[in-house]
This record gives sequence, C-alpha cells and structure tokens, in this order.
Amino acid sequence: MSAVNDTNFKPAVFLLTGISGQKDIHLWISVHFCLMYVISIVGNSVILFIIKTDPSLHEPMYIFLSMLAVTDFGLSMSTMPMILGMFLFNSREISLGVCFAQLFFIHLFSFTESSVLLLMAFDLFVAICNPMRYASILTPPRIAKMGQVFVLRGVAVIFPLPFLLKHYQYCQASVLSDSYCINQKVMKMACSDVRVNYIYDFFVTISIVGLNSLLILLSYMMILKTVLSIASQTECLRALSTCISHSCTFLLFYTPMVGLSVIHRFWKSSSPLLLILIGYIYLVISPMMKPIVYSVKSKHLCERIIRVFVKRRVSSSPGSSADDMGNEKHNPAITFGTLPS
Repeated sequence: MSAVNDTNFKPAVFLLTGISGQKDIHLWISVHFCLMYVISIVGNSVILFIIKTDPSLHEPMYIFLSMLAVTDFGLSMSTMPMILGMFLFNSREISLGVCFAQLFFIHLFSFTESSVLLLMAFDLFVAICNPMRYASILTPPRIAKMGQVFVLRGVAVIFPLPFLLKHYQYCQASVLSDSYCINQKVMKMACSDVRVNYIYDFFVTISIVGLNSLLILLSYMMILKTVLSIASQTECLRALSTCISHSCTFLLFYTPMVGLSVIHRFWKSSSPLLLILIGYIYLVISPMMKPIVYSVKSKHLCERIIRVFVKRRVSSSPGSSADDMGNEKHNPAITFGTLPS
C-alpha cells in the first residue's frame, strides 16, 4: 500500500499547458515566439560581440550592459526551447528533475538581472552625482567583484529551492498551467504542506528583488535631485536623457515581475489567462526588447553596430575605409551623463 501511495503522489512528470482553450492557434503563436526568440538571441549576441571586440566600449556602462545581455540570453535559453516544444510539437511532459532545474535557472537569471539593473543605476548615480570620482570608483576589478558577488548571492538563495520542492509529494494530476516551470506554479501542485517554501520564497523575493528595486528608486531620487539643481535646462535634459534606456529596461523587467508576484500571492481569483500573458511578457518579450532599447538609445553602441554590418560595403567603396565611420573621439562625459564642472 505504501508503494502504491508513493506512486500516486510522486509522479515522474509534470504536464505543461499552453494557452488554455486556445490549442487551435498554438502553431500560429509558435511562429511569433520563434521570431521573438531569434531576435532576443541575435540581439543580445550582437551586443556582447560588439562590446567584446571594440576597445572603446570597455567602460563601466557597457560592461554592465554586457552583463545584462548575458542574463537575458540565459533567461531566453532557459525558457524558450521548452515553450517552443510545447507549442510546436505538443511536447507536454517534463520530468521533475528537468522542471526543478529549469525553475532554478529562471529564478537565478531573474534575480541576477535585478542585481545588474541595480549596478547600472549605481553607475548612473556616480556618473551624474559624483563625476570627478567616476573612474576611481568604478574600476574594472571592482566591477568584476560586484558582478561575482551578485551572481554568488543569487546562487546561494536559489540553490535550496529545488531541494525543498523535491521533498514534497505531488498530486497525480500534476498539470502546470504554463509551458514552463516556476516556483509559484510548482508549489501549487504539491499535496504536502508547503508553508516553509512559501515563507522562503517570500523572504528571497523581498531580500533581493524588493531591496534592489528600493535601492534603484533611491538612486533615481538622488539623480533627480542633482539634475534639478542644474541651472542650464540643456544640461539638465542631457543628463536626464542618459537615464532613459535604464528606465525603460527597469520598467520592462520589474512591471511584469512584480505583477506576477502580487497576483500569485494576493489575487487568487485572477484570470489564468492574465497570469499566462504576463508570464510571457516577462520571459519572452522583455529579453527581446532590452537589446533593442539599448541599441536605439545608445548613440555610440548604435554607431558601432552599424559599422560592423556595413563594414564590407564601406571598405569596397573607392577612397573610403571602414574606420572612417565613428572615428570621433569617444566622450565619456556624454555617454555617462557627467555634468560639466
């Protein structure tokens, strides 16, 4: 009897679900997801390649941007293959081990990205509020150490989650309401008491995402205070313009993430379709949009991307060379939004 009970409450797989009630349009949806997946992978890869190969971009702002691209790349790789398998081939079964591994990487890259956004806000804060000490504060060794600390912090807090979930018993009909695994959805499948997991999940969310977002908002308050004290309206607008890319990225990341957390914890009667749509915005659309935002808003990055793609054409033109484009001196004061002394 014990063995039977273990079989009933320890399923070997979870069953994934696409968009409930919309199975007839799954193939059509998968075409759009494939396109967004390709844009996300190519966009983040191009940013990483440009920053790595162009010495003029080996500066704190672009180093942090490369970290952001890595986290978005990892988030897309953790989710999209399984989502596409679900929509294209109706591949619904996922083993518990693979499911726990996926949710580990989804949460790890999410929390790491939250920390990278904090580092980028700190970069803006130092550049605008204390430009004279910018180079001495954000040195390459210090940037590397900050990145390592935040990655290790993410690993340390997420590492217990799969082991906590592994020890729970799960009902026989373990059908997830999404086409990927995240902690909140897997917990709902458990037949055991999961209060420890709920408490730990809430603690991790507050200590990482909550603290990071609070510090980012504090940085923006200090930046706004400094910018408003500038007498020249032109310089004020120029300083604020350096924050546009980060502000858009902050909203792209935190709006769906906070929305999912609030709905999961406090709005139990919400529409399942609403949760699914917000989840796809967070995991599919957001990683696709961030490289586009930074490529469009960063003049120097945009110039170098164009230079790479038109290099052959320019070099083949008579009396011209690929180095003629973007050969102006890089001005950190414009890039980082530093104010004139």
